[in-house]
Amino acid sequence: MQNLNMIKNKLSEIMGRRRLNMAEVARIAGLTHVTVFRIYHDKTKTIELETLNKLCNALNCRIQDIFEHIPD
Repeated sequence: MQNLNMIKNKLSEIMGRRRLNMAEVARIAGLTHVTVFRIYHDKTKTIELETLNKLCNALNCRIQDIFEHIPD
């Protein structure tokens, strides 16, 4: 049986609503394009708290706006 607990990444939704591309978010947040790319495309298993803080500040949002826990 598959474990359905998951974290839904909503970064692309936020960026789309605000019409921001990855390069813009990286510049505003002070992150590398590669870091934003990996988060955007769910290519990372861990994210540093400092990175989350920078994303939240850059997007003027809360962590739960970017990630949502979906229980089974």
